[in-house]
Amino acid sequence: MSGHLGYSTLVHPGDTWDEMRASLETYAPAVKERVSPTEPYGVSLRLSGASARTLAADPAERARLRDWLDRRDMYVFTVNAFPYGPFKGHRVMEDVYEPDWSSETRVAYTNQVADVLADITPSSISPSIQSAPLAFRANVHGEDDVARITGNVLRTVAHLADLERRTGHRVKLALEPEPFCLLETTAETLDYFTNHVWSAEGIRTLCALTGLPASEAAGLVRRHLGVVFDIGHQSVEFEDIAGSLRSLRDAGVPIFKLQAAAALRVPEVTEEVVAALDAFTDTIYLSQTTESRDGELTKMLNLSDAIAAWRKDPGGVREWRTHFHVPIFLDDLGGFGTTRAGIEDALALHAEVPLSDHLEIETYTWDVLPAHLKTGDITDYVVREWTWLRNHLPRQP
Repeated sequence: MSGHLGYSTLVHPGDTWDEMRASLETYAPAVKERVSPTEPYGVSLRLSGASARTLAADPAERARLRDWLDRRDMYVFTVNAFPYGPFKGHRVMEDVYEPDWSSETRVAYTNQVADVLADITPSSISPSIQSAPLAFRANVHGEDDVARITGNVLRTVAHLADLERRTGHRVKLALEPEPFCLLETTAETLDYFTNHVWSAEGIRTLCALTGLPASEAAGLVRRHLGVVFDIGHQSVEFEDIAGSLRSLRDAGVPIFKLQAAAALRVPEVTEEVVAALDAFTDTIYLSQTTESRDGELTKMLNLSDAIAAWRKDPGGVREWRTHFHVPIFLDDLGGFGTTRAGIEDALALHAEVPLSDHLEIETYTWDVLPAHLKTGDITDYVVREWTWLRNHLPRQP
C-alpha cells in the first residue's frame, strides 16, 4: 500500500479539544492494535474551531500530543477542518457549512489548523486539511460573493506558502465538493479552478499576497490547493466515478485526499421501499437526495423531500441516491443497496496510476444508523471498514 490510510475521527465525540483528545486516546490505540500492530499507524484527526484555538495557543499541549503519538508509533497525516462547530449529537443540517469561505472566521480557523499541523506532524509528512465546499449554494448570490470566497481561499494558500518557507513543512488545503454547495459536481469544481483559482485575476491576487512573480505563484496554487474527492458525494450526483477522477487528474487539479465513502442507493423506488426508508429520515444531518426518474435527474435537499414528492406523484421508474454514509463493507442493506461500486471503480483507477497518497474512510453516521445495521461497537465497525479498504487496495510489488 502506497501513501497513508486512515479513518475519519469525525465518527467520535470531538467538539472540543478535551473531547477529541479523550476520543483519540480511547479509540486510536484499540484500532491500531487490530489493524496495524507492528507498523506505523496514520491518524485522521478532527479539529473543530474550538480545538484549533486550544492547540494553536498551547505549545505544551501540542508537544504532549506529539509525544503521545510518537510513543505509540502513530502520526497525524490529515485533519478534518470542515465542521467548525458542534457536530456529533447535534442537529447540524446546512449549518455545517458555517462559517463558510466568505468569512474571516473560516480563514483564521484553517490557518490555525495549518500551524498546528506544521508543529505536530513528522517532517516526512505533507499533511492535508479537509475543508468545506466553499459555501452552501443558497447563500451565494453572485459573482461578488464568489470573488470574496476565492480571495479568502487564496489568502490561506499564501499562508500555507509562508508556513512552508518558515518551517519547511508543506501543508495542503483540500476543498470537498458536496451536493447543494458551491462546489458540487466535478464539472463545477473544474470550472471553479480554471476560471477563478487559476485565472489571471486569481494569479494576480496571489502575487499581491505573496510578493512573488506569476511564474512562482502559479506553482504555489497547485502545491497547496486541491480537493478531497468523496466518492459517496459524487456517487449521489450519479457521476461516473472513474471518469470524474480522470477529468480532475488530466486537468491538473490535485486530489489531495481520496475518501472511500458509500451512500445509500435505492435501485427501484416502490411502496415497500419507501416505507422502510423512514428509518433513515430521522437524522441530524442533511440527506441530500438525487432522483433518476425515467433518465432525468432531480435533486432534493433531504430524503424526506424525495419521499413526499413520490407520495404525491408515484409514477415512473426511479432510482434514489442519498447522502447518508453507510458501511463500505456492506453492499446489501436488506432492501436497499449502496454506491460501493463507485469505490471499487476508483480503486481500480488508483491501481493504474495512484490518484492520491491520502486515503480515508469517512463513515460518521454509525450513531444514527437504523438498529438492524448495528452489529458491534464502534471499534468493530472501524476495523471492518479499514480492513475492507486495505484488502481492496493495489498490492505493492
